[in-house]
Amino acid sequence: MEAAEVILAHGHENVQAAHKTTLEITKAPHLSEEGTCIIAVSADKALADLSLRFKKIMRRKNSKLTVLIEAGKIAEVLNASGSPRLVLTHPMDMVIRKSDYVCSRTLAINADKAAVDLSKTIVAALKSREQNVKITLTAKV
Repeated sequence: MEAAEVILAHGHENVQAAHKTTLEITKAPHLSEEGTCIIAVSADKALADLSLRFKKIMRRKNSKLTVLIEAGKIAEVLNASGSPRLVLTHPMDMVIRKSDYVCSRTLAINADKAAVDLSKTIVAALKSREQNVKITLTAKV
């Protein structure tokens, strides 16, 4: 069983990608310097917008998520897990966590990367408002 979602977003000059345990994508157009986990803004989807099929797969025990982040010609992949505890209802955000903490903003848990683990090359690209960002989420069981 598999489902995919594509999120289109933009970079922002305040992207720091410095958070050690989370990575976030938001629909919000602005980013303060306190948002150290946010890597993309003005996303066209948040958790509430994801398909029911995608959510069902993410809520299955042993489900896996592959996240492909593309900023121009630069790409990075991270992997995480789903959980029956996922709510997947937040209207603005999606957060990928290294821990197993779950709230309405959580997309996936037990990730192999957080914002701080992204390459310096992709982070540099994400620091521009002009940078289009494509995030492909692939959920599998």
